[in-house]
Amino acid sequence: MDETTWGALALVLTLLGGVATWWAFKNRGTATALRALAVTLLVPAAWATGTLKMFSAMVGAVVDWLTDFVFSPLSWAGIGLAGIAVVLYVAGGVARSRGVGTAPAARPDGQGATPKQLPRGRAARSEPVIDPELAEIEALLKRRGIE
Repeated sequence: MDETTWGALALVLTLLGGVATWWAFKNRGTATALRALAVTLLVPAAWATGTLKMFSAMVGAVVDWLTDFVFSPLSWAGIGLAGIAVVLYVAGGVARSRGVGTAPAARPDGQGATPKQLPRGRAARSEPVIDPELAEIEALLKRRGIE
């Protein structure tokens, strides 16, 4: 479209906004009318700054993309692949939480994987570390007959 057509479009939209502003003033009050006037003035501002063309180009690009997308078998194949990927990802998380497919733990009969060794310098202690406060609470519970 040329500049004259854009100007005519902006004028028509501004006049429609003016009518809506007048209606809002008569029926809804001054506050609503001021808001309607603010929205109405955005149209000539968009025309004057050239953003009206930009917005129409953006809408046109989105509409073209949607029509190409909806009628393209390749796009639908891509949607299917994305859906399969999501299902597989979720299934992997569920399997991991249930322990399916992870490294097997050591079994008491000696078969299966061996337990992991601690890194050097971190040998297991022969006595567990006991918190003095917990030991005192435990002793109190034992005296009361609660174990």
